[in-house]
Amino acid sequence: QVQLAESGGGLVQAGGSLTLACVASRNIFTSNVMRWYRQAPGKPRESREFGAALWSEGMMNFADFAKGRFTLSREDAKNTVYLQMKDLTPEDTAVYYCTQDVIDDSPQGYTEVWGQGTLVTVSS
Repeated sequence: QVQLAESGGGLVQAGGSLTLACVASRNIFTSNVMRWYRQAPGKPRESREFGAALWSEGMMNFADFAKGRFTLSREDAKNTVYLQMKDLTPEDTAVYYCTQDVIDDSPQGYTEVWGQGTLVTVSS
């Protein structure tokens, strides 16, 4: 079973930058879709991802609030994807989760594997 682990969260001032890492237990980021979600304090986790990448097709998409501020990169040697965030605002305060679709024998043919999340707090 593939496992994902996010790290890099912490406290940052508004206007600052932060890079989150999503590390997989094996190299799975070269194919299939990976996504990022977030959950603000006291709110349910957003049902739609704010960022997604399909590396095999060279595709990367972000929600409007993240465009121009967030980007993704990959380091295959470390089985790691990085979410680089800049110009952070207090509204970006949330637990950030990465997920990866992993092909398996489930009825739909794949499982979206989740990490445990990492908390980002942006102070004003």
